[in-house]
Parts: sequence; C-alpha cells; structure tokens
Amino acid sequence: MKLTIMNLRASYLILFLFGFGTVFGQEIKSPNGEMQLAFSLDAAGAPTYQLNFKNKHVIKSSRLGFDLKNDSTDLIQGFQIINSSESTFDETWTPVWGEESEIRNHHQELLVELMHQASKRKMNIRFRLFDTGLGFRYEFPVQENMGHFVITEELSQFAMTGDHTAFWIPGDYDTQEYDYTESKLSEIRGLMETAITPNASQTPFSETGVQTSLMMKSTDGLYINIHEAALIDYPAMHVELDDRAMVFQSHLTPDAQGDKGYLLTPAQTPWRTVIVGEKAGDILASRITYNLNEPSKIEDTSWIKPMKYVGVWWEMITGQSSWSYTDELKAVKLGVTDFSTVKPNGRHGATTENVKKHIDFAAEHGFDGVLVEGWNIGWEDWFGNSKDYVFDFVTPYPDFDLDGITAYAKEKGVQMIMHHETSSSVRNYERHLDQAYQLMKDYGYPAVKSGYVGDMLPRGEYHYSQWLVNHYQYAVEKAAEYHIMVNAHEAVRPTGVARTWPNLIANESARGTEYQAFGGNKANHVTILPFTRQIGGPMDYTPGVFEMDVFNGSHVNSTLANQLALYVTMYSPLQMAADYPENYMRFPDAFQFIKDVALDWEKSLYLEAEPGYYLTVARKAKDTGEWFVGNVNGFEGRTGEVKFDFLDADKTYLAEIYSDTADAHYKTNPQAYEIRRVAVDANSVLKQFSAPGGGYAIRIREASKEDLKGVKKLK
Repeated sequence: MKLTIMNLRASYLILFLFGFGTVFGQEIKSPNGEMQLAFSLDAAGAPTYQLNFKNKHVIKSSRLGFDLKNDSTDLIQGFQIINSSESTFDETWTPVWGEESEIRNHHQELLVELMHQASKRKMNIRFRLFDTGLGFRYEFPVQENMGHFVITEELSQFAMTGDHTAFWIPGDYDTQEYDYTESKLSEIRGLMETAITPNASQTPFSETGVQTSLMMKSTDGLYINIHEAALIDYPAMHVELDDRAMVFQSHLTPDAQGDKGYLLTPAQTPWRTVIVGEKAGDILASRITYNLNEPSKIEDTSWIKPMKYVGVWWEMITGQSSWSYTDELKAVKLGVTDFSTVKPNGRHGATTENVKKHIDFAAEHGFDGVLVEGWNIGWEDWFGNSKDYVFDFVTPYPDFDLDGITAYAKEKGVQMIMHHETSSSVRNYERHLDQAYQLMKDYGYPAVKSGYVGDMLPRGEYHYSQWLVNHYQYAVEKAAEYHIMVNAHEAVRPTGVARTWPNLIANESARGTEYQAFGGNKANHVTILPFTRQIGGPMDYTPGVFEMDVFNGSHVNSTLANQLALYVTMYSPLQMAADYPENYMRFPDAFQFIKDVALDWEKSLYLEAEPGYYLTVARKAKDTGEWFVGNVNGFEGRTGEVKFDFLDADKTYLAEIYSDTADAHYKTNPQAYEIRRVAVDANSVLKQFSAPGGGYAIRIREASKEDLKGVKKLK
C-alpha cells in the first residue's frame, strides 16, 4: 500500500512535515487490544517505535537503525516510508517436546518498508505484536544499491520509563556463567566490578553492558523482559545502558577484527523481543520467543525423545576422579602419543568398570541414559594451551572398552550419551564432526553433550560472535542428518531455535550446578534463571544433588527438597540426576521423586512467582495425566499457598509432598526434609513452608479408594 494522503487508513497519523516529504506514523494493537505499538519517523527521518501496555508506557520513543563499516551513509536517519502493510496471524502448533502440548501463535503484524534517501537503500522493519509483548526485526531485500555490507553496530534502543529493578549479569562476549545481581538500573555501573567473577573464558566489555534475557520490574509493578529470538547468522545481542537517560541500546558481539556482522542481501536480523506482564508468571507463560522462530525443519521427529540420565560427571567436577588417564604426560600429540606405554593415574573416571556401575544403576532405577565424560584421549593437555588438534572424538583411552560398554548398555536397556569437549577448538571439531557423529550412530548414542570451554580457536574470536553462532547452528543441523540430539554447553544462549531444530534438546549457557562445586551459587539463583536464561529454551542445569558438602570442600547452597523441585521449575526435556549413586541410596524415599517426575508436559501453570524470591510451577505430564508441582525459594523462609483448582472437579487425587522441615536451611540443615501423603481435589488449598534456599516438590495422581484408605484429606 503506497502511503499517499488519499489512501491513508484510520490507523495512520500525520505526525509532521519536513524537507523530504510528509512523514506518517502508524499504530497497531495486539489481538486483545491491551498492547499498543506506535511506529514513526522523527524529524530527522530516523525510525522510532513506542510500546504501551494498557495505555501505560513500557518502551518510550526509541530509535532504530545501523552504523555500517566504511560507509558514508549509515542507516540511522534520513529515511522515508515507501510502503506499509498490516496482517493478522493465528495458528496453533504442536511442539515436539515442551512445557505444553500446543502453542498458540496469534499476533498482529506491521511491515514498514523504508527508503534511505541519500543512499537509495531499502530497509524494512517487521513488527509482530502479541498479547504478551513485541517482536521486531530488520530486513534487507535484494536491491541494486546493497549487496554485501558490514555492521559496525546495530542501534536498536529500548528507552525505559524509569529506574527499574533489574536482574542482570555482566555483558560478556564469552560467558553467561555469572550469578545474577538484583539492583536498580542506576546501580549497575557501581556494581559491575563485583559482579564479574572468574571464568575459564571471559570478555566483559562495559560498565553498563548486561546480557539478555534481561528481567526487570518497574516501580508500578510491571514486569518487563528484553531478549532476542531466532539468532541465526548474526552475532548475539547484549544491551548497554545509558544510565543518565535510562535507555538501553543493542551491543552486538564483535569478531576478532572488531566487526559485528557480515550480511548479504536478502538478509534479516534476529527478532528483538519485549515481553510484558502484570504478574511475573506472565513472563514465563509467554511463548513469544518460540513463536518468532520458524516451524521445524525436521520432518520425521520420531527419533527426538526426552531423556532422564545419570553419569560420570559430578565425581569429576568435585575432584573425586579425573577426566585424564595419566599424570605422566605434559603434552599429547594425537596419532603419535602411545597411551599403552604410560602409567594410569588411578583416578580416571571413565573406566569400563565405573561406567558399567552407572549402567547398572540406570537400569535398576529406570533411567534412559548414561553420560560419560573423559572417555577419549587428549584430556592431559586439553585446557589452556591454545591447542588446535586437541581431540579426535573417536579414540578411547585404554581403560574404556567402547565395544564392551555398548553391548553391556544394550543388554541392560540403557542408552549411552556421548560427550564432545572441543576445548573451543572449533575448526578441529568441524574437521571431525562427520566421523564423530557417525561413530555415535554406529554405536547407538542418541544424544551428545558438547562443550566449548576456554578461549576460542581461531584465536581472537569470541563465543558469541556471528562466526561462532554459525558454528553452533552447523553442529545442530549436521547432528540432525545423523538423527542425533544436541545438548550444547558454553555455547551461545538459546533464542527459541529449538522450535526449528528440535534436536537441540538442551543447552547450558548459564551458571549451572557445577558451580556449586566451585564455591556455590547464590541460594536464590534458581528463582531467577527461569525468568532470564530459560526464556530462550531449556537448560541442562544438572540438578539432583543430595549431599551438599561435596568431596572438594564446597557446599551446595540448596536444600534437598529444593533439588527435587528443580525437576519441575527448571524445565528441560533432558534431565540429569547428577549426584553419586551411593548418595541416592542414602535417601531412597526422596530419590523416588526424581524417578517418578515426568520430562514432557501437556500444560504448565505458574502459580506463584517473584524473580529472586520464589517460584511455584505446576505441570501436567503428557502421557500419564499426572500433575507435578515444584517450588524453589530464595534467601528467606516463606510459607506459600497453592490452590489445586487446576485439577478435574469431579476427582480425588493422591498428593505426595516432599518438603523442607521447619528447621531446614540451605547452609546449616540442607538435608532436613519430610514426605507426607494427602488426598486433594479441586477445592483443596495447600499452605506450605519453604526454608531459606529450600522448596518443595509434589506428585499428584488419580487414586483409587484403596490407595486413599487412611490418607488424610487436605481441605
């Protein structure tokens, strides 16, 4: 639709006139009418947008555009609208796995086509407005005046309406593995130095730069989340705060030369997202991130199946065993070093005997898989040496019988999960990827945990640059060719790409349970992660630690009941029981919940939520119809309330409640828990105490009169 005075729709507003023509703006509303987006060009011809929720400002007028490299005419101002169109979209789609069995994608779209007057270049901005927020992206069509171009910086702004409370981690090109800081926006600068804690690879870049997903709460109680969706062939976005104006601006991860992005028309950026809600749970219930990604590109997804697993991992993290086979070698040259001539160190974890013990445990207790790390040669000098040819991903150590273990696992009905640590030598991994995946297929490994620890090779590249984003995507797509599921650690944080490539079954990309063995996570860490890291997809948090005083002297800042609740609150279709098998045998009644809890869900409800303080989630299992409830709590003890009105009105259920005792505490009494069984129905209300760093977990299932005999009814 050409924009002329004669064909203006009622939704167009004449804003002002200036030298190169008449400028118009347009407003669209979300399907329920509560969210409003206004787009316009300002007096200089710069694209701007504004977002309101129930007639309250969420994002004040904010500029959009690009600074291009070696270009005298940046795409910042001097634009003219040449065309605009609106459309409505409404579909319901079925995820392969997820927090619910159906997702509705209902939005109003505005496409604005712009012409940059000086360069005659075209740039389109596509807005999609949902009932829970906004997504927008830039698009560059094929055109005579624009083929290849290099981005110096994307200039997307998010102008805040005040000094919001934020839950943030430092902006960093190489890691998300930080504890979260809660502060006012104005306090970020003063707290940045202490928020940056040591990591194997890190590159913080600014005193006010923070990472997305960024969770905020306004003074009038509005919850706001800024993130991105569909990060494909583009660098990851951070946001940098002008703390005088309270305006965030996008800050893209550069490459080794300092350039941000290399694009070729036709091109499009990822979506920039703003999720808004009056309740914290509204942020968790939004499916904007997935809805802004393309449908699955994998036609037959029958081989993609959620998994519950154990593994030879926690004993390594805590120092009880090692990844390496020997202590005699200072350097390993693959194809030259002969491991049959060196002395084993006696601490190697990935031995045939130890792995078989874990297979037996998995088989006895109904786990799907066993993960083994440190099975392949090269761990003696894998880290910190800037080594290119570090692993070949196919050659086992002498004490790891690949054939024997495979046969033993198959006999026991257990699947093995592969481990590929790349040591961030990315070219080497791509060099070996086909043969590594083929080995997995030959031996029946359905999933791989990949890792990217340390500084990147090629040297000077960052974990979240465009080049590395493309590598992670390449590995996932290549894995799909071999029917392999991917659980990527230290990779870029997810942005809903798992809708398009559902074999990306999990990521780490945040500070996980392993840090509990490195001095501990904050006790409220798990109350924040669902509002930040998990906005983009599931996390392999590796929960289930029952012994809080671990082998190396660290303390896990959690109660045992909190560890159980994580299987519900930290959604993932890939869940590990991380602790040593012998620790589970010390608490077999609590371990039962980990064995019982589902992995795939029909429906999810967010019953109580306040980031940093508490979270209570109820989920209905896909196949069994059982309900599971999880609550995780922050630093202070709290009594919460759960209404069971989500249950069928005409049925009575048996609820098994795993909870903290009154004297439980994550520091002083973490293993104090109790289990009780009560009858519940849709009218029941539970008032339940959660200790500091604690929580509770509930299994709810239909029960016969015989099952309920002698069981007290919860009013």
